[in-house]
Amino acid sequence: MAAKITFYGGAGTVTGANFLLDTRPAQAGGKILIDCGILQREQVCDTANSAPFAYDAKTVDALLVTHAHQDHIGRIPRLVRDGFRGAIHSTGATYDLAALMFADALNVMKQDAERRGCEILYEKKDIEQALALWSAHEYHEPFVLDDVSVEFLDAGHILGSAIVKLTRNSRTLLFTGDLGNSPEPLLNDTESPAGANYIVMESVYGDRVHEGRDERREQLRNCIEIVRARKGVLLIPSFSIERTQVLLFELNTMMEEGTLTPIPVYLDAPLGIEVTDVFRKYRNLLNPEARDRFLEGGDPFSFTALKLTRGINESRAIHGAPDPKVIIAGAGMSHGGRIRAHEKYYLGDKRAMILFVGYQVPGSLGRRIEDGEKRVEIDGEHIRIYAGRATLRGYSGHADREQLLTFVENAGESLERVFVTMGEPKSSLFLAQRIKDFLGVDAVAPDAGQSSDIDW
Repeated sequence: MAAKITFYGGAGTVTGANFLLDTRPAQAGGKILIDCGILQREQVCDTANSAPFAYDAKTVDALLVTHAHQDHIGRIPRLVRDGFRGAIHSTGATYDLAALMFADALNVMKQDAERRGCEILYEKKDIEQALALWSAHEYHEPFVLDDVSVEFLDAGHILGSAIVKLTRNSRTLLFTGDLGNSPEPLLNDTESPAGANYIVMESVYGDRVHEGRDERREQLRNCIEIVRARKGVLLIPSFSIERTQVLLFELNTMMEEGTLTPIPVYLDAPLGIEVTDVFRKYRNLLNPEARDRFLEGGDPFSFTALKLTRGINESRAIHGAPDPKVIIAGAGMSHGGRIRAHEKYYLGDKRAMILFVGYQVPGSLGRRIEDGEKRVEIDGEHIRIYAGRATLRGYSGHADREQLLTFVENAGESLERVFVTMGEPKSSLFLAQRIKDFLGVDAVAPDAGQSSDIDW
């Protein structure tokens, strides 16, 4: 049977994942959306995210969600506001995390709207309606949408992240969402795509290899020791989901092992604190090492030197606390959140260091700092940067070039075509060419808005 995939988002760019699978192109119905994320840029309220959808939300029958990062879920309440009333499906952890992410994003958008007068994407009632449409599923628990069997495989990217496996007429189509940088400190390894006929995959690091993954814990320790010797501050912009919990796990491990002398660590991220509780709830999804830490009666996300700051006054008080110290705060790309206040305060201090542990999208404040700009503007204030800068790619949550190629190779002889998406154009094109050259598999990097027919 014929089907059609249209790449409405996540094509030619890393963020904004939004793919429409039309299982009956010549008839009404049969429209399945995979992810509905925001484009992440410098400002939270970007007109690209408030623009109308390129399709009629009322005609979409179902939405499948790969994971709870904003660039995969951020416009779901907007989709509901615009008339979507179909079923939403994900893993249970993704449902719980999405509920937190929506509420936090709405609060950030309201603050941004007050400052800049921009449009808010959705209201609380839209979040509530979206969550009411939602069903949660376990990994490997098949369910049916019309004549399509759906199953979630573990993507190993963040808690609850899934590869969406769609099967019809004994033919299989996979949407990877984001694939994990396995082996990872907390999660199980990414599952195999064996038997797939078509793959729609990410390519964030499609042209790069992660450095020093095996030494990542030691590199983190070295950064802490540098600021300790300077009596300075280590700033870590961190995503509330996964990166924050990995950092807490690693710091706890080093302090328990005695390889890191305790140092005050401030988790200045109310959302990150809530998300960590979700990790505790779903500890059964963690890898054996992390689960064992719980079984031994400990909490791998907590230690004596850790200080949780929920209120804004507590956040401001961090600046007056004695140095040296470590501050972990959101957002991971510095496009919002409390990290910006700390960057304004500390980036001009040559004793300080800013450490990036996640991908920085082009155009974001984090990317500009990482790329070496000497002066940046943060919320109207011009900051001259004297602080040190470091990037630790070993803690990236994304598979690198070699891991992505191996993932495709593991699909086996059944694989007919790969659609390379969710990457900067140079990364997507590089990976597509590499798949063709090394594996002899047809691979393309579609443009935004492009449609492709498949035999499925």
